[in-house]
Amino acid sequence: MALAVIYYNLFSALLFIIGVYCLATRRSLVKQIIGIEIMVNAAHLNFVALASRAPGGIDPYAQSFIILSLGVGAAVIALALLLSVQVYRTYRTMDLAKLRRLRR
Repeated sequence: MALAVIYYNLFSALLFIIGVYCLATRRSLVKQIIGIEIMVNAAHLNFVALASRAPGGIDPYAQSFIILSLGVGAAVIALALLLSVQVYRTYRTMDLAKLRRLRR
């Protein structure tokens, strides 16, 4: 069982690295939102994997925390996508470099 937790942690670290890579290299606003969501899901996976090592089985508080976090995260991502659609309608671009130039 402890060996499986290591695999989950490694997969979680890989997902987190993919999310950071997506944030660092992509210029599109939607792709960066997807990168943030990948990083949040990697943190959820790591939290559940570590909670499974609790004595007496899986900790129900950890699972309830993750379910609550998924709900709040879904609302935040929906709001971010809504804002990105409004940015596209206003400025006709999703490129962050062009959007940063509009500030000046």
